[in-house]
Amino acid sequence: MSENKCQYMVTGMTCAACQAHVEKAVSRVPGVDKVTVSLLTNSMSVEGKASASDVVEAVEKAGYGAKPMNASSAGMSRLEAEKEALEDHETPKLKRRLLISIFFLMVLMYFTMGHNMLDLPVPFFLNHNHLGLSLTEMILAFIVMAVNHAFFDSGFKSLFHRSPNMDTLVALGSSVSFGWSLYVFYKMTWLITQGSSSMDIMPLYHDQLYFESAAMIPALITVGKLLESISKGRTTDALKGLMKIAPKTALVEREGKESLIPVEEVRAGDIFIVKPGDSVPVDGEILEGETAVDESALTGESVPVDKKPGDRVSAATMNTNGYIRARALRVGEDTTFAQIIRMVSDAAATKAPIARIADKVSAVFVPAVILIALLVFILWILLGAPVSRALEYAICVLVISCPCALG
Repeated sequence: MSENKCQYMVTGMTCAACQAHVEKAVSRVPGVDKVTVSLLTNSMSVEGKASASDVVEAVEKAGYGAKPMNASSAGMSRLEAEKEALEDHETPKLKRRLLISIFFLMVLMYFTMGHNMLDLPVPFFLNHNHLGLSLTEMILAFIVMAVNHAFFDSGFKSLFHRSPNMDTLVALGSSVSFGWSLYVFYKMTWLITQGSSSMDIMPLYHDQLYFESAAMIPALITVGKLLESISKGRTTDALKGLMKIAPKTALVEREGKESLIPVEEVRAGDIFIVKPGDSVPVDGEILEGETAVDESALTGESVPVDKKPGDRVSAATMNTNGYIRARALRVGEDTTFAQIIRMVSDAAATKAPIARIADKVSAVFVPAVILIALLVFILWILLGAPVSRALEYAICVLVISCPCALG
C-alpha cells in the first residue's frame, strides 16, 4: 500500500483531552506516520500506509466515531463531507438543554434557597416536611441531570476507556453530590423509623444535602458549552462561506442535447455551457464565446476579467455577460476552487507548536485533577472534617478545574 494522506470525520469529541486521546490512539496504529486531529472542524488528517479500516477501528476502540471524508457511507464527496462536519448541529441541542435545565433548576432553587433561607411559601403538605422536601429536590435534580446526560455518557465512557476528559470532571462532581445526598436522604428515613423527630433530622436536611449542587453543575457547564459552540460556529464561518458558493449543477452537452446535471457527474472532456449570471461549474477552456468573468471568489479582484476562446475559466467564478461553451479540464476535487477549500481546511486542522504543548498538558490534566480532588478529600478527613465538608471541597476541585466552567 502506497503512503498517502487521508481525511476523516471524527464524532464524540468534546474537549482537548478527547482530541489528544484520539491522536494517541491513532498514532499507535501500524503504518501511521503522522496524525493531526482538529477539535474545531471535527476532522482528522492521517499520513502513512495504514488502511482506513484500521484507523477507524482505533478511533472506535478509544470511545469515539470516525469515517473517511472521501469515502463516507453516505456516498458524499470530500467537499460535502467537510461541509457536513462543519454544520452546527450542537448549538440548537444545547439551547434546548439549557432552557429545560434552567426551568427545573429554578424550581429546585426555590425549594432549597427560597423556602429554606427566605421562607417563601411551599405547598402545605411540604411545609416542615423535610423528607418530602428532600424527595422533591432529588426528583428535580435527577431531571436536570437526565436532560444533560451527555456529560455523564461522555464522562464515564471516557473514564472506563482510561482516558478521562473534561466531561469526566463534570460527571464525577455532579454524581458524587447526588450520591452523597441520596445517602443522607436514606439516613433521614432510617432515623425516622428509629423514632427520631423532625428536629433531629433538620441538621441533616439543611447542612448535608447537595441536590442543588448536583443539578447546578451540569446546568452551568451547559452555559459554557453553549458559548463555546457558538464561538466555534463563528470561527468556521469563513470555511462554510467558501463551501456555500461551490457550484451545485452544470449545463453540459451530451449527444447533441443540453442537460442540467449535478456538478459531481461532470467528467474531464465534457462540453459545458455557462450562460450570463451563472457560475462556472468546473475548470475548463473556452471553445466558443466571449465574456467577462468575475473571479473575486478566487482572487479577491472585483473587476471582471475578459475571456475569449482559448482562455481558461475556473470553478466558482461568475460569468457576467456572455454566452460561452467550454471543455472541462479539471473536475471534482481537482478544481482550483476545491484545492483552495482543502488548503483552508488543512490550515484549520494544523496546529502551532504551542497548541501541541497544550495537548500534551490536557492529556494528563484530568487524571491529575481527579487525583488532587481525592487527596483533598483524604486530607480534610484526616484533619477531622465531616465527610460532607470533605466531599464539598473535593467536588469544588473537580468542577472549578474544568475549563468549561464559567468560573
